Amino acid sequence: MAQLYTRESLVAARGAWKRAGKRVVFTNGCYDILHPGHIRLLERARSMGDVLILALNSDSSIARIKGPSRPIVPEAERAELAAALASVDAVVLFDEDTPRELIAAVLPDILVKGADWSHFIAGREEVEASGGRVLTLPLEPGYSTTNLIDIVLSRQT
Repeated sequence: MAQLYTRESLVAARGAWKRAGKRVVFTNGCYDILHPGHIRLLERARSMGDVLILALNSDSSIARIKGPSRPIVPEAERAELAAALASVDAVVLFDEDTPRELIAAVLPDILVKGADWSHFIAGREEVEASGGRVLTLPLEPGYSTTNLIDIVLSRQT
């Protein structure tokens, strides 16, 4: 099971992983309702390195981005679910609208996002300036938290 980190403890762990020669991969998102698309993206991201950090938007961050009806699953429960995934080594919450500050503090070797974010990847400049790589991965067709919510709501009427 992955460890839940504070920003400060994650930066310290990143230093230890770097000294140990481990390749650190970072990805982020809301992960509001976990679905197979999330799992597959995380597995692909984890295969690129030795440690996978998953940064989760806090509840207030999600509400600002997606509206007052979100998140569906509270941050503590989302963090617990994420930490239970075999592909995830570290989970951290961030309260900003983007993880740019967190990424700049951690400076992963590889920053991964789903292809739906190829137009804007927060932290790209910082990672590339430090010699890291930024990659986008294709999404799994048919999987979307928003679509799942729409399906559930349509079945209630």
